[in-house]
Amino acid sequence: MTVAPHTGEMIRAAFAPHGLFLRGTVNFSSDETAPVLSSGERAASVALIGNVGSSIWPAFRSWQEGRNDRGGADPLDAWSKAVIGPLAVELGATAWFPSDLPWQPFQQWAMRSEGLRASPLGILIHPRYGLWHGYRGALGFARPLEGAELLAPDHPPSCHPCDRCPDKPCLTRCPVVAVAASGFDVPACRGHLRTQAGQASCMLSGCLARNACPVGVEHRYVEDQLRFHMAALGL
Repeated sequence: MTVAPHTGEMIRAAFAPHGLFLRGTVNFSSDETAPVLSSGERAASVALIGNVGSSIWPAFRSWQEGRNDRGGADPLDAWSKAVIGPLAVELGATAWFPSDLPWQPFQQWAMRSEGLRASPLGILIHPRYGLWHGYRGALGFARPLEGAELLAPDHPPSCHPCDRCPDKPCLTRCPVVAVAASGFDVPACRGHLRTQAGQASCMLSGCLARNACPVGVEHRYVEDQLRFHMAALGL
């Protein structure tokens, strides 16, 4: 048995006021070990929920400003749970979050549902949104999700954007060479962010390597959002 054909539109309509999008879906085959739902059943499908550019930022900041504790130690995670958790219940789904145990394979789900691959920074790069997108949670359903309406409207091709980028400016812009074709050196990055030079550049306007990527520049995060994420990385 499958869910009603309009479930995809229900998901989109529920999350749209918060700047969240249905990013993609995964249907599990019978021979896969799918995650366990709150009911104890194995999930038949997962729907990924996330942001495109700064789509979530007005809703998040409004929520944060209305709280005495400003959302606590991890306000963006707290906001994501405050929004996605109740809506998951309304939709008859189990909610999972990237910050919670047991860790769910969000990146694998994203690569499978949207055809994405990792950039040298470790962030999955989207052919339209570039490095300016994210996944805030996932909904697990007991029944398979079906129909073209469940796919993201701009379901991307399998061609990797980095393969079409001859200059690869992301590999040359980091002042401490934390970004390389072989991977992202997180300790080197964090060490630089604590220096005066790092505070005056990346911490104010975002990662220089990330900003150098030519893909999806029109979706670049607003300055406030960039500083927020850099502060979290630099801790």
